[in-house]
Amino acid sequence: MVEKNRKFWREVKLSEMSALQWESLCDGCAKCCLQKLEDEDTREIYFTNVVCDLLDLEGCRCTCYTDRSVLVPSCITLTPQDLEELYWLPATCAYRLLVEGRDLPEWHPLVSGRQESVEESGNSIQGRVVREAEADDLVFHLIDWVET
Repeated sequence: MVEKNRKFWREVKLSEMSALQWESLCDGCAKCCLQKLEDEDTREIYFTNVVCDLLDLEGCRCTCYTDRSVLVPSCITLTPQDLEELYWLPATCAYRLLVEGRDLPEWHPLVSGRQESVEESGNSIQGRVVREAEADDLVFHLIDWVET
């Protein structure tokens, strides 16, 4: 288990993190699981309130995490090799924050020591989304509550 009080993310480059350190950066907000639309000309990302059918809506975690990219080919498995192009991730994402030279927010579980701080801070998608199978055209599901 990663030590919660040790701020390893300030000491270790993303590309040099252990698998455990890398995975612990995910705060469990599940914003990355939101379906997105992208303007091809400007690369601007528009988030929707539609999520993959594999997402556990209560726990905000993938129910098939290990096989997600096989079961859902459009699912991106973020690795240290992908750090150049993170514009599509929400501005609150730990991976994007660290690449941009910023620190983790106070509500991040590694800082707060509590997973509940994500929901309490309003940074979780819990209770705000619909499954892909229940959604119609993504244009009708655009949202503005995700920081970009």
